[in-house]
Parts: sequence; structure tokens; C-alpha cells
Amino acid sequence: MIPWLTPECSFPPIEEALEEPNGLLAAGADLSPERLLSAYRQGIFPGLPMMSLFSGGLPIPAA
Repeated sequence: MIPWLTPECSFPPIEEALEEPNGLLAAGADLSPERLLSAYRQGIFPGLPMMSLFSGGLPIPAA
């Protein structure tokens, strides 16, 4: 089952990402700057369809 994130939820561990579809970790939540920065720091990236969150690599270092 794909976790559906609400604004209050944190991301599940990236080790829980699905193999099919390719790296799907969670869906839902919002695309606020805070949420996106939190995701990027953990190696989680928005994908298509929108509001799907994928884990596909190493975290991007914060600037």
C-alpha cells in the first residue's frame, strides 16, 4: 500500500520505496517549499503523476 501523506505526516523511510512503480515512496501532502526541501534532503523527489514522491538517489546537499 502506498502511504498517503497529510500535511502533518513525515516521509516514510526511503528503504520502503516500491520497486514498481520505480521507487514510489508516498503520495499526497503538499508542494510547499518546506516540504520539498525536506524531501530533497532525504533523497526524495516529486514525480509524475504530481503529488507522488519517489526515492531514486542520494539526497541533494542543502545550499
